[in-house]
Amino acid sequence: MAFESLTSKLQNVFKNLRSKGRLTEADVKEAMKEVKRALLEADVNFRVVKSFIKTVTDRAVGADVLTGLNPGQMVIKIVKEEMEALMGSETTELVFNPGNEITVFLMAGLQGAGKTTTSAKIAGQLKKKGKKPLLVACDVYRPAAIKQLEVNGKKQGVPVFSMGDKQNPVNIAKASIEHAKENGYNVVILDTAGRLHVDESMMEELTNIKEAVDVTQTILVVDAMTGQDAVNVAKTFEDKVGIDGVILTKLDGDTRGGAALSIRAVTGKPILYVGMGEKLEDLQQFYPDRMTSRILGMGDVFTLIEKAENAVDAEEAKALEQKLRRAEFGYDDFLSQMQQIKKMGGLADILSMLPGMGSQLKNVDVDDSAMDKIEAMIYSMTPEERSNPDLLNPSRKNRIARGAGVTIQEVNKMCKQFEQSRKMMKQMGGMMGGKGGRKRGGFNLGGMGGMKFPF
Repeated sequence: MAFESLTSKLQNVFKNLRSKGRLTEADVKEAMKEVKRALLEADVNFRVVKSFIKTVTDRAVGADVLTGLNPGQMVIKIVKEEMEALMGSETTELVFNPGNEITVFLMAGLQGAGKTTTSAKIAGQLKKKGKKPLLVACDVYRPAAIKQLEVNGKKQGVPVFSMGDKQNPVNIAKASIEHAKENGYNVVILDTAGRLHVDESMMEELTNIKEAVDVTQTILVVDAMTGQDAVNVAKTFEDKVGIDGVILTKLDGDTRGGAALSIRAVTGKPILYVGMGEKLEDLQQFYPDRMTSRILGMGDVFTLIEKAENAVDAEEAKALEQKLRRAEFGYDDFLSQMQQIKKMGGLADILSMLPGMGSQLKNVDVDDSAMDKIEAMIYSMTPEERSNPDLLNPSRKNRIARGAGVTIQEVNKMCKQFEQSRKMMKQMGGMMGGKGGRKRGGFNLGGMGGMKFPF
């Protein structure tokens, strides 16, 4: 996962700071040397690192910090504040034209950054918010680029405007605006061509499109896994074409994450979204404060809450609560909870958002495939066995093992885990329904408190 190494190194630095009752200026400077080394290893732009370390050090060696009651915590607080400032402090939204005027987003970026997929994801999210988006295939060079956009558009239920690969992209862009006006679309997303490297013909084409069409915002899509190259690409696009914001893709991959910490400072342009996976919901709005918390190992509870709200059906949660009160929790309910975990991105992703869990997960192999085995076992049960777990005797368990392609030991282990979950959730039942739950958006988050992860 992104930032794993950086998070681990920073947490070691913070642990040493907290262990000291009093801090000297030398202690702070030594800690900042470690922070500097960690940031450079994470591929953060060296000029950005130099400025960041100087700002933090200047603030941290102040008399109020060094003589305070908890100087270690004060230094950590300063690091957090300055890291947020580095990434923009506030969340930046997409800009839409007022009234009936069509909003046009020009999507730019190098080939392989995930521009076409990201364009479709944005269209899908805007559709969910009540907009009427139109995807436009302006990449007439890359083989199957138009087909890829059509496939992705279909997944999101968003139409794609195409004139084939024989037309000039500028003419396609102009024709798409007329098509949008005639058919009532209020957002046009232009998926333009990329190249393996920045070249003048690509920049000229983007400039020509911007001159021919009234573009509301130019959004650059960059691959976070390319590290400082992503920052350099962003700077070049800003200088040559002009951009209004950046989307970082593949931040869930094996990346050091330096681009996320450098792009705003180098280009002056905000990060709008980050891509954390292949699903529609994996394109997440970028919150500098939440990202900082994750980098520093403080978790990201707000994003976890939002994932829970999107994954859990309110009526289903209410019905589960009633079952818990009546001690009727069965294997179908167990299965439903596992599927909700999958919707939220998997167990490893959920645990990484809990404060303090990041470092503990470093040497733990969280195997989400264990859920697939449990699903297979439950699907191998009869409806009566799912609703009445007490029916499961050795003979039935043997049949379930054969049906799921697992051993009888695995079935026994799953049954034991289920019983532990049922007992715990019965105890948690009294905390649900408003007493122990914080309500947000109509979903009682107390219900998540009873969730027992089945492995």
